[in-house]
Amino acid sequence: MIEHLKRRQDFLAAAAALVCARRGCVVQARVRDDQGEPRIGFTVTRKLGNAVVRNRIKRRLREAVRVASGLDLRRGHDYVFIGRAATLEQNFNDLKGDIVAAAQRLNEGKGDPPRFRGKNRGGRGRAEGRKN
Repeated sequence: MIEHLKRRQDFLAAAAALVCARRGCVVQARVRDDQGEPRIGFTVTRKLGNAVVRNRIKRRLREAVRVASGLDLRRGHDYVFIGRAATLEQNFNDLKGDIVAAAQRLNEGKGDPPRFRGKNRGGRGRAEGRKN
């Protein structure tokens, strides 16, 4: 049984790991220190619309992950699926293909590096040269 990510710190840890972007979604994958069941999480940014739109995107992503054949979610990994504007408009079979291709690429260790590391997103913090 696949568990769901619920705590913010789990989502932030996945955001600091490998990333693979496709037209229909972005997938982040983090290797945990254990060999437990894979955990998945779904998120959509507020920029994409109100709660109704964001929930439709998440429902579509959840269903695509559930029925995607060939999706290999590995033990000891956390996967976060991030919805995009194209998630609603894209053909459902193409969305499933994007999810499978992104997960496969991440499992091979070929994803892109994260856009930020740690708690500070962007900007320069004290540790990165900003003077007091």
